[in-house]
Amino acid sequence: MGKRPLSAAKTLKEHYHRFVRWQERTREPGLTALLFIEGALLFVVTPFVGIGWLPQAFSRATFALLALATLVVTSRSRTAASIVLVSVILSPIGTSLHAEYPSALTEWLSAGGRLVAIGTLSIVIAKAVFGPGRVTWHRVQGAVVLYMNFALFFLILYQLIDVLVPDAFKGLPQSASEHGSGAALLYFSFATLTTAGFGDITPVHVLARSLANLESVVGQLFPATLLARIVTLEIAHARESRK
Repeated sequence: MGKRPLSAAKTLKEHYHRFVRWQERTREPGLTALLFIEGALLFVVTPFVGIGWLPQAFSRATFALLALATLVVTSRSRTAASIVLVSVILSPIGTSLHAEYPSALTEWLSAGGRLVAIGTLSIVIAKAVFGPGRVTWHRVQGAVVLYMNFALFFLILYQLIDVLVPDAFKGLPQSASEHGSGAALLYFSFATLTTAGFGDITPVHVLARSLANLESVVGQLFPATLLARIVTLEIAHARESRK
């Protein structure tokens, strides 16, 4: 009778070690997939949906793939993976509820789920990018994903403000397709993050202006901070190699 619990415990331990090895094998490929999917969403799917070349279903399908890749990348941390999973579930529920019962609450539920998921993913990636150790291709990929996450994070906030505060932005297209896809506000988010500031879309509401100011500051500080960290890590690695 005493051998069965021991056997079950041994089996669970083996399954756990297999899961850990799977996490190690899939972490970097998962980050590569995340980079590819997020890039496709931001620079291909969203603009093409905006001009009507792709149906809205493509955007939802790409978001689903992005959520799956996010779960793979964050699976090493149970807490992070759990938060992402809950957020991924809440977001479509909020979107469905908002379609049936439009309100500020359902809009916040939908946007909140996406914001928490992206924020959790960004924290996990930031730890890998800025943590100690040698600079690898994995870190470079993580830095690119992290930079795009900033634009995506602020895009969701801009969309939320645009829904809750009428005329918060000046210069947005009146086309329902482009406006609904978020293509215009995505363009505004990247223009603000990179401080290009073309001026065709401008924030009018005080909250929209404050977020735009914050995004432009993040866009300036992140590359400088990243470069300084990479140089520091390379110098530390060179010193260790000489010992």
